Amino acid sequence: MNGTSPNRSRQRDIIDRAKLAEEISALCADLDGAKLRAEVLSLLQAALRDGKAEISRRLLDQPSHGRSCAKDQAFLIDQIIRLAYDFVTNSMFSVANRSSAEKLAIVAVGGYGRGEMAPYSDVDIAFITPYKRTGWTEQVVEAMLYLLWDLGLKVGQSSRSIDETIRMALEDLTIRTALLEGRFVWGDREVYEETSVRFWSEVAAKTGPDFVAQKMAERDDRHKRMGDSRYVVEPNIKDGKGGLRDLHTLYWIGKYVHRVRSPAALVDVGLLTQEEYRNFEKAENFLWAVRCHMHDLAGRAEDRLTFDLQRDVAERMRFAARPGKSAVERFMQLYFLNAKTVGDLTGLFLAHLDEAHAKKGRRFLPSFSRKPRKLHGFVLDRGRLALPNDEFFREDPVRLIELFQLADLYALEIHPLAMRAARRDARLIDNKVRLDPRANELFLEMLCSARNPESVLRWMNEATVFGRFIPDFGRVVAQMQFDMYHHYTVDEHSIRAIGLLAEIERGDHREDHPLSSAIVKQILSRRVLYVAVLLHDIAKGRGGDHSVLGAEVAFKLCPRLGLSEAETETVAWLVRHHLLMSATAFKRDLADFKTILDFAQVVTSIERLRLLLVLTVVDIRAVGPGVWNSWKRQLLSDLFEAAEEVLRLGHKQRGREERIASKKTAAQSELALPAEKFQRLAKRMPESYWIAEPDDIIIRNLRLLMDNAQEALAIDACYYPDRGATLITVLAADHPGLFYRIAGAIHLAGGNIIDARIHTSTDGLAVDNFLVQDPWGRPFQEADQIQRLKQSIGDALANRSKLSPRLMAKPVALRRADAFRIAPSVLIDNKASNRFTVVEVSAADRPALLNNLALALFQSKVTLHSAHIATYGERAVDTFYVTDLFGGKIENKSRLKALEARMLEAASGMTQENVQAVA
Repeated sequence: MNGTSPNRSRQRDIIDRAKLAEEISALCADLDGAKLRAEVLSLLQAALRDGKAEISRRLLDQPSHGRSCAKDQAFLIDQIIRLAYDFVTNSMFSVANRSSAEKLAIVAVGGYGRGEMAPYSDVDIAFITPYKRTGWTEQVVEAMLYLLWDLGLKVGQSSRSIDETIRMALEDLTIRTALLEGRFVWGDREVYEETSVRFWSEVAAKTGPDFVAQKMAERDDRHKRMGDSRYVVEPNIKDGKGGLRDLHTLYWIGKYVHRVRSPAALVDVGLLTQEEYRNFEKAENFLWAVRCHMHDLAGRAEDRLTFDLQRDVAERMRFAARPGKSAVERFMQLYFLNAKTVGDLTGLFLAHLDEAHAKKGRRFLPSFSRKPRKLHGFVLDRGRLALPNDEFFREDPVRLIELFQLADLYALEIHPLAMRAARRDARLIDNKVRLDPRANELFLEMLCSARNPESVLRWMNEATVFGRFIPDFGRVVAQMQFDMYHHYTVDEHSIRAIGLLAEIERGDHREDHPLSSAIVKQILSRRVLYVAVLLHDIAKGRGGDHSVLGAEVAFKLCPRLGLSEAETETVAWLVRHHLLMSATAFKRDLADFKTILDFAQVVTSIERLRLLLVLTVVDIRAVGPGVWNSWKRQLLSDLFEAAEEVLRLGHKQRGREERIASKKTAAQSELALPAEKFQRLAKRMPESYWIAEPDDIIIRNLRLLMDNAQEALAIDACYYPDRGATLITVLAADHPGLFYRIAGAIHLAGGNIIDARIHTSTDGLAVDNFLVQDPWGRPFQEADQIQRLKQSIGDALANRSKLSPRLMAKPVALRRADAFRIAPSVLIDNKASNRFTVVEVSAADRPALLNNLALALFQSKVTLHSAHIATYGERAVDTFYVTDLFGGKIENKSRLKALEARMLEAASGMTQENVQAVA
């Protein structure tokens, strides 16, 4: 048959090995030695570069064809290796008659062996010889490696005899896995064939169960390293949970146990159904497409789908924005749905494997079980909840809810085949099932379980039953929020929050959450709290205020679940105001009594206050690791106690005086001062000081005042474990620009201010307390670190160093935050406080932001009384309580407009005018 096949022609567009071989032969005829090698290297470099460019062009042209890209890349590397081998063996180390020992097989192993590579993947090859290496084989291997390295390839290689290969495969799981994917590339095929036969007969045949167990353990360890969730917002596309490695693990196990030659053959041996294999193919193709785009964009091996790459990959894969959802959020939602598919396939695959290999009454994979009393028609299959027949859900779709309720009730695992049936039959959940009182009662019982609702709800979500039964929840499944604050998708965050609530109720977090652990026992309606936690973010991604829209969902859904009218109203209120407590605690001055009154006016009752505190705690804690800290716990506790006092006293300020008196009594006792001397000391500090500061800081401040009565400047710094930060106190004559200089000095010393309390004594002395952490959110504890902070502040206040030029020399951007576009905003509120004008600035976080804002306040000729610094991932929200220079609110409209403009300019970045304004 004449002509060239389309596939062959397509491959030649990437690299034409026959043509290149002719060109190399021509060079060999004319040149020799180093010059010949240099020319051949140049030829191969051009071929590799052109081949990569063609593959990249095809990927851009067909951005969802991931597997094609991966196979094209492996094909390109195959041809380069073949050309390199032929050149080395024919021209550099030519031997007329090779002995039986002078044979060499080049075998692709690992992912390259499977014939799939991302653009910058490692080239994993094994050089295999029949016996011990000879001088010739060593020369060839060395020359080939240097040639491949000079081409810029990252080569992972081994060089062993057949005996060594088999012995090491028996000893090492990694080598065994690599050889499992072994594929002949070039050289002596007989050596490869012998190695393959011996691998299957001497290694694989004897180590099947051991290989499966070790691979599953290896997978679990890998998941833990990567965050142990497939819903982290910057996932590792290769090694993370739900990534390519999980799919490959399934194939490796199937291949090892059944010697299948392709994933499609997993269907033939009963480890996947035809539909499951189609899902396998779709997920693998999508993940390969994403990974290839990531490598192509980064220009290097990059397997973590970081925020900056997410936006670019979404654009390359032609995702478009929709109302309430950006293009990148739609792309990531599809990623998470594919990661979920990988998880589903893993469970089903292992179930099939278990069934095929378990002995009667005994499982291939370990589990736990207990004996339940009533299963309502469900059966136990070796300790797992299973179905009596395949029609069981069709006979009564309410059983789709009951399956998970029983799993929770009796702490049972669900058989993967029952999960598959649930996933298949989830479409049976219609309005009739949703309105069924029994179904809603079972769901509410499971949701409010004191046992382990998190795991069971997650299973229910993975089976798609959750989203079918609560359609509003189905809308946020796999939905990410494109920011650095939230670590998980909306559904995963909500399920984790429910799990945390159950743990707090059981008393598992008394140390981290002492107040919540105590008051959760006093809450009158558990189910109000659990339903509110479930619904607090349910309206995200709808293009409006998710708190308002979520309250509307609550009004519709709660009666269906069986909640009373009063309970429904409370749930809706909690969803509507679930951000109120954190916003008040972290962005407002709790020493300003109007802040407490305004907050209490919205809350209205002690029961709602308790519910809101626990909801706020689990919401923050479930955002991700490292988000909760002792500083946030203290602020929320302070707000709770102050609001509780107001609510109990009927909105009167009598409790304020009692708190001040109590703190003064405690301070006098600790300092052991005579009453008259203490009164003189205490009168120096205003009432707001006694409300704002905790007892231990008050005592430390008063000691500093006594010890430095004659000093113009005093600086104290210590590790403050209660807030997970370093406490810095500065005593200095109050003057404009003081806060700017202190903030700048702390920044120059490598510190990050997380809270600031600015006080002025009655005799004009500034008493300023700062809580400071390092750029990674850790306190400064070492003596030399603390001394550096004190020295930097002292130098700045004594004018021993030029502050502004040094600040400008510091970096002004956080690299990861570059992926986000945050328009700065400034809100000025004269109603939030009776005494102060409140200025709230929201902007992209960066190291110099607070210093710029402090300088802008100084230039605006206002007096700063307190500052509250909050950071939400890439976004900083800094709030300042200010007055004019005479101590009154700023009322003049033109002054307010000028203040807003200057603060907005500072939030956007320091201007040249700012730089020159202060020495």
